[in-house]
Amino acid sequence: MEEKYIASIDLGSSKFGICVARVQGDDVQIVYYKETPSEGIRSSLIANPMKASQKLKEAVHEAEKELMIQILQVVVGMPRSEVAQVTASARIDRSNPDDYITAEEVATLKSIALETYPLDNPDKQIIYGAVAQSFSIDDEIQLVEDEVVGTLSSSLEGNFKVFVGNRTATTALDKIFNQLGISIAKKYFLPEVVARTVLTDEERTSGVALVDVGAGVTSLAIYHGGIMRYYASIPFGGKAITGDVRTECSISEELAERIKKRFGACLPGKLASLSEKVLQIRLTEPYKEVPVRYISEIIDCRCREIVDAILYYIQESGLQNSLRSGIVITGGGAELANFVPLVKEMSGYEVRKGYPRFMFSASLGSGVYATGATSAIGMVLAAKEDNLPDCVSVPEKPFEADEEMMDVEVTDETPAQNTISDEELESGETGSLISPEEFGEAVKKEKKTTTVKVKKRPGILGIAWTKIKNTALDFYDDENKDNTEE
Repeated sequence: MEEKYIASIDLGSSKFGICVARVQGDDVQIVYYKETPSEGIRSSLIANPMKASQKLKEAVHEAEKELMIQILQVVVGMPRSEVAQVTASARIDRSNPDDYITAEEVATLKSIALETYPLDNPDKQIIYGAVAQSFSIDDEIQLVEDEVVGTLSSSLEGNFKVFVGNRTATTALDKIFNQLGISIAKKYFLPEVVARTVLTDEERTSGVALVDVGAGVTSLAIYHGGIMRYYASIPFGGKAITGDVRTECSISEELAERIKKRFGACLPGKLASLSEKVLQIRLTEPYKEVPVRYISEIIDCRCREIVDAILYYIQESGLQNSLRSGIVITGGGAELANFVPLVKEMSGYEVRKGYPRFMFSASLGSGVYATGATSAIGMVLAAKEDNLPDCVSVPEKPFEADEEMMDVEVTDETPAQNTISDEELESGETGSLISPEEFGEAVKKEKKTTTVKVKKRPGILGIAWTKIKNTALDFYDDENKDNTEE
């Protein structure tokens, strides 16, 4: 069976997520996933292509060096902000009405709708994608794609939801990868690929709102009847929360981000005894003391603003009574403690976190199974379904049966909650009046180390990748537990 590799890059406002997967038939193995701080990206739009290119070059080079490969092409996501949704329709008269309607005819109809849609400003706008809403034939209307293929009709008409975005953003995307000498195999409209990765078929059919909370933008995609019916975005997310902590506490953005991840939570009233603790930040004389409850109150205010905006757009969609499966929260912001209970409290819907579903195997620890990895993983899975070509150049030397084996330790850790170590707390960069015994177990998971056998050769062809199933499932189960109390 043919083996190939697919590489995806998630260009986020706070991090670049690079993913490389081995694909063999229906088997997908994630062999590399790493997040590095990004530059030049604001609200998912490329604000400074030069800075973004320089930072991305370092991240790509690191991945190539570790895997001993050359990345030739990648799949990437288009910006999630400044996207307008419009409706378009197209009709074709069939030359032979006695033949079955084929999937190729449906694809042709979609292409006609996209090519004929009149953009208000073609120099500044570009169509990111389209989603078929319904089809009509001679005797029936309101058919979905699966229902219309195989029917008989003299004509075929389709209605589509078209997503129009900023042309400058995609031009900057092309420029970045041209400078890196990497071609773009395909650009994906991220809400669709994330939905395929996070949502079940039952959820998309019964009605669900998928909320992706990124650093610079929060997006909402509503599914009903198995089809994306509505999309909207909010131009702020996790970075706005960090900015509030930075401003109110008069500290650096980097320290504010680390404090947010380690100590931040919504719903200050549900922190129990933790709300009585005080952080002692040793950056000035005298030391700055900030109550954990105060930090939680700052975060709670901004999170409520985000949720209010989400609920406004759900009402605007007209589908508020069709969300039988409630709301699914994904993206890096979903990891914020008590955010899911806050959304549930304010909305009245059932709410859960959206992790990548187990449609792949990996031996990389917890990061690849986190909510922040859904975009990069989703693009890999979508590229596999689209049968895109091999994205990397790898060594040609095959395995030798008698090659020496060696032991490699793989550590599973939850990085989102471990950004401030106990050593840092005690050394003075930032101190805490909370002892590790009192607080550590509430937010910090124990590292798990598993030893796997690998070929004693560098590069992805030299590793006998073993899925650390128990570690991955333990992490997944832990993260799905309700975290509304200390």
